Amino acid sequence: MSSSRLAFTPPRALASLLCALLALAGCERSAPPDPIERIVQSGEIRAGTTGDVPPLTMKDREGKLIGLEIDLVQLLADTMNVKLRFVEMPFAELIPALERGEIDVAVSGMTITPERNARVAFAGPYFISGNTLLTRKRELAEVEDAARLDDPDLSIAVLEASTSASFVRARMPKAKLVALPDNEAGVAALLAGEVDALVADLQVCTIARWRHPEAELHVRYAPFTTEPLGIALIPDSALFLNLMTNYLATLEETGALAQLKARWLGDSAWLERLP
Repeated sequence: MSSSRLAFTPPRALASLLCALLALAGCERSAPPDPIERIVQSGEIRAGTTGDVPPLTMKDREGKLIGLEIDLVQLLADTMNVKLRFVEMPFAELIPALERGEIDVAVSGMTITPERNARVAFAGPYFISGNTLLTRKRELAEVEDAARLDDPDLSIAVLEASTSASFVRARMPKAKLVALPDNEAGVAALLAGEVDALVADLQVCTIARWRHPEAELHVRYAPFTTEPLGIALIPDSALFLNLMTNYLATLEETGALAQLKARWLGDSAWLERLP
């Protein structure tokens, strides 16, 4: 017989091996309950947000969360007939919190990217934005090519762990990148002259210009990128993703989503409610 014949495993040895594998599997940590099961049992959905991406998520003078995303998640919770609890945290903590199961959804102008989608699920997009530039120097806002901003003498503020940060690192590697925990800190740094520009979502830059007319800020109104924004969901739950996708489609079909966009993107009356 050939020396390359397959080795024979006695039935008793095979049974012992299977038992050992089953024992090891039993020692593994049991999977957390599916989000839908937990939400139904608790009667509550937990939404993570930063509260600093106007007009999507922000705080009014009383400290209450307001914005397009805030109303959107409230509509989804009402449709599910459950209570809504917001959990505020820095942007960089949102995806880790989803992975740990500490929140069920996250909304903070989060762009759907392959890297993020490899870690969490996304429902949407419900809105298309883009990264652009806010500055006090008109000549910077008028550049046609982002490569012209790749200058070691320029300092550019970005939101930590955002697509804006990734964009600046990739297209302006020579510029000094200043990663900050929230967009408000980036605007404050620009106003104080600590940075030359802020790269952020178009709506963030536009609203900062509206709120600080005395600063003579300039916005590049043609975004450098196209950013599809979605609702980030706890991973590994096809049922929850299906549910949220269907609810978003319903809001789109009924015109409720269009009404939210008109309220928060087409009317600036809410600016009077900000601090």
